[in-house]
Amino acid sequence: MQDFTPIKNICAHLNAFHVYASDPTRFVETNHYCGHLTEDVRQCILYDSPEPGARILGIEYMISPKLYETLDSDERKLWHSHVFEVKSGMLIMPQPSALVPQAAWDKAETAEMEQVVELYGKIYHLWQVDKGHKLPLGEPQLMTSFTSADQFPDMEKHLDERDSRFQGADWRKKKELRESIPEPEIHPDADSTWKKQKY
Repeated sequence: MQDFTPIKNICAHLNAFHVYASDPTRFVETNHYCGHLTEDVRQCILYDSPEPGARILGIEYMISPKLYETLDSDERKLWHSHVFEVKSGMLIMPQPSALVPQAAWDKAETAEMEQVVELYGKIYHLWQVDKGHKLPLGEPQLMTSFTSADQFPDMEKHLDERDSRFQGADWRKKKELRESIPEPEIHPDADSTWKKQKY
């Protein structure tokens, strides 16, 4: 029997929408399965669904502001913030089962979001499933996050449809629950896609 120790480190399932840095009109729903490498670094395997047979889309690394500030300016431009994802209710931690009380899960999820809101992420997708590709074709694609509602066409419709597939998910309620989460100051080098694009 083989040992699968590295993947046993996965301790969180997150769901949000990623945007192509090269073309912010394209976005894809993404399921993140994340583990803590250190207290300053998380690493996530990204899938197109939480179901058996889900395709691996790519990877995301999340780092603390302390580490982010040690990077050079060009490198920092490859990273994105999570503030809007958290505060808008877009980023969710799907409830594992109806047996977990909703209030308890909301509390656990909000505590997780208090940490994630501070982090910077770097994402590469290998499989462009939104184009209908049957295999991961071409070069890896740098991805980013939405930083405002007007960047995401029909945001409410997409979030409602996503929430309908996850037990207890309600982005509007999550937005209310997260109102008290402080918004960190975002480094000016982060979220560079939106600083060079007109949308």
